[in-house]
Amino acid sequence: MPRVSQAHLDARRQQIIDAARVLFASRGFARTSMADVADALGLSVGSIYRYFESKDDVIVAICEQSRQALPTELTPEAISDFFEHIRARARDEDHARLIAQIYAEAAVTPVLAQLVAGQLDDLRDAIEALLPRHEEAPRKQLAEVFVALCQGYIGQLAVRGDLDPTPFAAALNTLTAP
Repeated sequence: MPRVSQAHLDARRQQIIDAARVLFASRGFARTSMADVADALGLSVGSIYRYFESKDDVIVAICEQSRQALPTELTPEAISDFFEHIRARARDEDHARLIAQIYAEAAVTPVLAQLVAGQLDDLRDAIEALLPRHEEAPRKQLAEVFVALCQGYIGQLAVRGDLDPTPFAAALNTLTAP
């Protein structure tokens, strides 16, 4: 029997993650089974379990692949562009709904909670690094507020649909102004 290359295994694993991401965003975690993911790909459920032990493992893999398109500076234009990017991902990839699902699942799944908490820490640290002109304590607080405002915007996109980011960007511009 011929061996399957690592590249093929990696590609198949990524296909599973991509299909699950779409299904989880549109249906939610509870309403999406591993059989649904397998059906979307034309695979057997057993073949999915070759790559992932459980649905939770798929969710963790999705989170591990998350990427942030943070601004490189906190200028009014960069902050507005950042919110437009968030809005576009919500519209084009259903990303806000997926994030809402991940946060809800993290509230009840300790492994996922730890992963998400680490990602939030990294995000706060990255934002804090962009605030060198502020004193230490306010800088940490501003980074915390920045992340919370972004999460609030994402949550509202998940529930309300396409939402103008202008007031959110304006609020952050006011908070981060020297």
